[in-house]
Amino acid sequence: MPSLGPLELTILLAVARLGDDAHGLAIRRDISARTRHAYSVGAVYTTLQRLQDKGLLASFTTEPLPVRGGRSRRQYTLTTAGRRAMREAERRAANVWAGLGSPLSPERA
Repeated sequence: MPSLGPLELTILLAVARLGDDAHGLAIRRDISARTRHAYSVGAVYTTLQRLQDKGLLASFTTEPLPVRGGRSRRQYTLTTAGRRAMREAERRAANVWAGLGSPLSPERA
């Protein structure tokens, strides 16, 4: 199983959340809103390509949008390996947090 960096996992989760609307701009908006960080277009598309190279995402080009001058979009979908990688990341995080109780209680002054 290939290891995932934080941005890779964030993008995989966005693709899963967005479903049929998982194209580059929507993915960038989703991850930027959720992380409160303005990711560059280049960072997002480079990561999308890396996830495809790892076999975790697949993509296809849509028909042009039905508006004047409408352009095609590159749509992204999770592969079986991508879903497996997400489950593994969730399992690892749960194992790390297990047995910790409530570590986020207010600090004592």
